[in-house]
Amino acid sequence: MIRILLLLFKAGLVFVAISLLWVGIYRFVPVPFTWTMAGDLLGGRSVTKDWMPLSQMDPDMPRAAIAGEDARFCEHHGFDWKGIASAAYSNAQGKRLRGGSTISQQTAKNVFLFQGGGYVRKAFEAYFTVLIETLWGKRRIMEVYLNVAETGIGTYGANAAALRYFHHDASHLSPTEAGRIAAVLPLPKKRAAIDPHGFVRRHGNALSRYVGVVRRSGLDSCLR
Repeated sequence: MIRILLLLFKAGLVFVAISLLWVGIYRFVPVPFTWTMAGDLLGGRSVTKDWMPLSQMDPDMPRAAIAGEDARFCEHHGFDWKGIASAAYSNAQGKRLRGGSTISQQTAKNVFLFQGGGYVRKAFEAYFTVLIETLWGKRRIMEVYLNVAETGIGTYGANAAALRYFHHDASHLSPTEAGRIAAVLPLPKKRAAIDPHGFVRRHGNALSRYVGVVRRSGLDSCLR
């Protein structure tokens, strides 16, 4: 039993060391690939991505992401406990299922983990969320998120989405364009920002209006 415990302890130390190095490297280096991208390739789909630093991206894009995905992004430290409690209550009432994941959690999952996996994956997601909040900071988290998040079938990142849907890069986006890209984020394999219908049109137009609210209210202050 002691030998087994020692082996588990050593394995834990190795995992922590590797994960710290992994997260540390991605603090400075663009993320080259993710497990989700690998899944697309294995499924026979092509992958389109085009990394753009946050400093070059239109500021309305992160504002739209904050409006649509995580209004308290600049306030929390990786976990929005109010949002989690609200989502749990809504789900318990039998309403439309809602998620409580922050942009930080989504980034940790997208970069370091597989999709799915239940509670085990959630535990690792929490671990990597703490690491990126500590080692990266908010601006880097948003930069990585907007470059690796799936924005359509086989399309990753806001810049690739802008090129695909609007035929120009993400350095200049109208609030409507940014809002429609953000509206695709929750279900990218089922939605498109170009010629949107139904939910994407309504939600995208709403987010385009909230972009100004985010700016005026300083909800993006950690990115400036």
